[in-house]
Amino acid sequence: MSTARNPGPLVAPTDSLSPRELERYARHLSLPGIGVEGQGRLRAASALVIGAGGLGAPVLHYLAAAGLGSITIIDDDVVEASNLQRQVLHRDADIGRAKVDSARDALLRLDPELAVTAICERLSPDNALELFHSHDVVLDGADNFATRYLSNDAAELTGTPLVWGTIFRFAGQVSTFVPGHGPMLRDLFPDIPEPDSVPNCAEGGVLGVLCGTVGSAMATEAVKLICGIGTPLIGRLLRYDALESDYSTLRFSPDPDRRPVTDLAEVTVACAAADQRSIGQDANGPGAEGLGSGRGDEVSVEEYRAESSPILLIDVRDGWERQISAIPGSVHLPLSVLQVEGWKAVEAVAAHPPHEIVVHCKSGARSAQAVALLKDGAPGAVRLRSLLGGIDAWSTSGCETVQAAGQPAVSGSHHS
Repeated sequence: MSTARNPGPLVAPTDSLSPRELERYARHLSLPGIGVEGQGRLRAASALVIGAGGLGAPVLHYLAAAGLGSITIIDDDVVEASNLQRQVLHRDADIGRAKVDSARDALLRLDPELAVTAICERLSPDNALELFHSHDVVLDGADNFATRYLSNDAAELTGTPLVWGTIFRFAGQVSTFVPGHGPMLRDLFPDIPEPDSVPNCAEGGVLGVLCGTVGSAMATEAVKLICGIGTPLIGRLLRYDALESDYSTLRFSPDPDRRPVTDLAEVTVACAAADQRSIGQDANGPGAEGLGSGRGDEVSVEEYRAESSPILLIDVRDGWERQISAIPGSVHLPLSVLQVEGWKAVEAVAAHPPHEIVVHCKSGARSAQAVALLKDGAPGAVRLRSLLGGIDAWSTSGCETVQAAGQPAVSGSHHS
């Protein structure tokens, strides 16, 4: 595989720019390397943006402002109040709307002549190849491993340049993958991680302004590729630590022993597993019944409510989260407490030795950690399980929630 500082312009420029465009993009026209020709390339280019959330919002905003002619947004989520801290395309009035619709309206407010296509669904093995084929560049702001590897494999199969970014808490990463011109994601991270191996933003948190830093870097990479200017992050992973105000770059090369991607078979399995988990998190969704078999350490909301024996329900979220909503009858034992005290913390709050314990958090990641942690100290007769989908699944199923104080408390812990 050959390497190159820049694979060259991705598209031919438009024939001319209108007087409106000449005025609108005047600050680009005077830039060496862009000028009228480069701006014409931007106006002729099409970009697919995966996700209209934390990274997708700044990516979309700056690509639209830069003058791209066509942008497709794919996302199957809706706007929630907790998104507004970082997803700057959306407004309070957009809560409950599809993110792609809210994002499309925001982009058209910025540039009414922009061609915007909104696809309210998830990137999948069924649609990825066609979407990648029909766009000049793809920017991946997905929030799960399965979609990231699907993007990589689709890019490799179609030869489409891919700009990749990720964020977590106070840190972010950006890289650019151009098939035939340098290494790909699988050269850097060969294997698809387990879905819950790293907490998502909902579980681990994310600094809102970090999204702007990383998303802007991704948009910059796309502009460089389209215009054929500068040195893209091909074979380099840009790492940013917001707390330390530190940028660093990791250089990596193609793995000569890695087999090239020839189909989407492996990533199809990963996407199916991620989809099945999402179904399990919706207690009313198709396939929710019977999910208990084979899961062992997990229990769905429906299964939990159907059981008749007394169960100690432990909430391992932080105190501020319980002030928003809590499951009636739950005992509050933050994960941070369990990590220090282990099973002793459970004994301290339980009115009597429990035989059945269900642990919950927001969506399931922290509760799974807690179950694994408590197993080390719990008596052998105690059954420990994680509530699949957490309080999100509980609320989606229509079950009652209450506001609760953040301090640990003793509770009878029966079904509500």
